[in-house]
Amino acid sequence: MTAQADAGDRRDPGDGPADIVAIPERAFNPLQRLIQGRLSERGWSYGEVARRGGLPRSTVYTLATTRNLVRPPRPATIDGLAKGLDVPVSAVRAAAAESTGMHYYDEPTEGAGRGIPGDQERELLIASIDELSADDRRHVAALVESLRNRSAPPADR
Repeated sequence: MTAQADAGDRRDPGDGPADIVAIPERAFNPLQRLIQGRLSERGWSYGEVARRGGLPRSTVYTLATTRNLVRPPRPATIDGLAKGLDVPVSAVRAAAAESTGMHYYDEPTEGAGRGIPGDQERELLIASIDELSADDRRHVAALVESLRNRSAPPADR
């Protein structure tokens, strides 16, 4: 057996979903929430995300466990993390920036269905829209419109 195979058989701390430390969600920064959320949803380990994204496992582990990022990850790291997590690059970029104290000007405004902390589905939808083709955006828009019309309360109530 090679050293590579031996190393692959060993489980380092934080190398699996069972190793996620139970920390209150508010203690996580946005990038940690994104990473930990995807690990939990998909049952992936840090190593699996690293392999999928072409990153060192230590990089994924560090980003997932470091509470106070001093600076955002490099663009290549953000791209690899997005690929490894199977989320849009813009979602990782926004989470990384917010984790370092930077905020985008396009934060949701207060109002119906907006400004809800932790609404990851909404954030993912918004972040992924730029990655769709024009034709796909038309399909998504039609679907959203049909859902809005279906769930609209009757006017007489």
